[in-house]
Amino acid sequence: MPDSVKLSRLFPGLFAAAQPGLPDVPVKALCHDSRKVEPGSVFFALRGGQADGHSFISQAIGRGAVAVVMEEAQDLPAPVVGLVVPDSRAALAEAARVFFADPSTGMSVVAVTGTNGKTTTTWLLESILSVAGHHPAVIGTVNYRFGNQRLKAPHTTPEALEMLKIVREFRDKGADSLVLEVSSHALEQRRADGIHFGVGVFTNLTPEHLDYHGDMETYFAGKKRLFTELLPRDGGRAVIHVGDPYGRRLAREISGALTCGCGETADVRPLSMDLSLEGIRGRVHTPGGILELESALLGQFNLENLLCAVAAATALELPIPAIEEGIRRAPQVPGRLERVANTRGAVILIDYAHTGDALEKALDAVRRLRPRRIITVFGCGGDRDRAKRPVMGEVAARLSDLVVVTSDNPRSEEPREIIAAIIPGLRLAGVPELSVAELRHTDGRGYTIELDRRRAIDLAVSLLAPGDLLLVAGKGHEDYQIVGGERFHFDDCEEVKRALGEQEVS
Repeated sequence: MPDSVKLSRLFPGLFAAAQPGLPDVPVKALCHDSRKVEPGSVFFALRGGQADGHSFISQAIGRGAVAVVMEEAQDLPAPVVGLVVPDSRAALAEAARVFFADPSTGMSVVAVTGTNGKTTTTWLLESILSVAGHHPAVIGTVNYRFGNQRLKAPHTTPEALEMLKIVREFRDKGADSLVLEVSSHALEQRRADGIHFGVGVFTNLTPEHLDYHGDMETYFAGKKRLFTELLPRDGGRAVIHVGDPYGRRLAREISGALTCGCGETADVRPLSMDLSLEGIRGRVHTPGGILELESALLGQFNLENLLCAVAAATALELPIPAIEEGIRRAPQVPGRLERVANTRGAVILIDYAHTGDALEKALDAVRRLRPRRIITVFGCGGDRDRAKRPVMGEVAARLSDLVVVTSDNPRSEEPREIIAAIIPGLRLAGVPELSVAELRHTDGRGYTIELDRRRAIDLAVSLLAPGDLLLVAGKGHEDYQIVGGERFHFDDCEEVKRALGEQEVS
């Protein structure tokens, strides 16, 4: 890749239509954060939820920007070039694609979108692709990775500039395929517009991010962009889970989709299946033949994730033996019903479930394993969708025996106020509030409140008896807790192991 790219190459149509005499300057970097501008950069003024990049144009120019891409024209000092566009984010995605030499072209690229199941599906696909002889890179919620390289993931789907830079780096190191989790925010904000997609997977749609989208129709429209705008550009194929009502609706609107689900009409569907504490085993019908499925994953919702992965691999025309072996070899997904070994004779699971639907699916999955009791620890994040709080409370109380309500990431909210919004759901399920002492001795059901997440986990672990199942829900793979404006190290898996160790010593 050259050290610089001429401005006219980044914006050929726009540059040609601009006023005559614009200097065709060499561009050394692209930036959307004025603090990171260096001499020779193009600065993109992006509108965000908390800040408007147009307010930082002067700062960017002061740091050496040679051109500014903006949605509202501003007078700029010579010789800085100003380009006015209808959508700065779309312009950034296209410019980044060109600047980083179109890094996804020629790769096998799978995008997975949906409220739940994205992370598990991408981990399964990574394993399948590896067994099939490919060298996959993955960009998703847990991290951005290729080979032995692991990058932190501040967002499920990074901004277009960061994403295309990462794809370029992974491609240069040998990646020949790419699996992406694509969030609704990313689709609406055009972060993925510079990627060439071969397969797009829709897992499901349930209430989440409504503080951002406003309603389910807007949320669905954001997801649908992948299938109506991005996939068709490169002749990509849609894979749609039709066990979900929004999936069925999408499948009716997208011609040629490969469908998956447990219904008899799905293109990829189970013929026989056994779900147990040991995992999921069975036979799956695909357009390419019968597949023998064997996975350590637990529960009905993970069967749906497995079917999505099988369908996506089928759309990529990967051989059935590679799909089978890839699923068998797939590693434990961090924070997705992740098991914690113990000597209590109990099952302990860490899960990312942070919506009512995800929590219900996780608890329903473990109830079917018939543990003696289910103990659930959960909370709700602050500064996020408030409507889900009583819903999660009702689900936890209805499907658990004992519930410990605690803090998640309270952010700027007062933890007591967050929990106060959860309590109506607990009461709706008819479950009484108990003191810690009552919780320890009850033979029935109940909930208690412990604001401190560490102490809540300690309490739940201390309640465990042989045959019990503990689900610590909400944070999953996250290794931090956000309280006020500060981020502290906090890992549910580490905390459970610590509690087990301390209680065994004492």
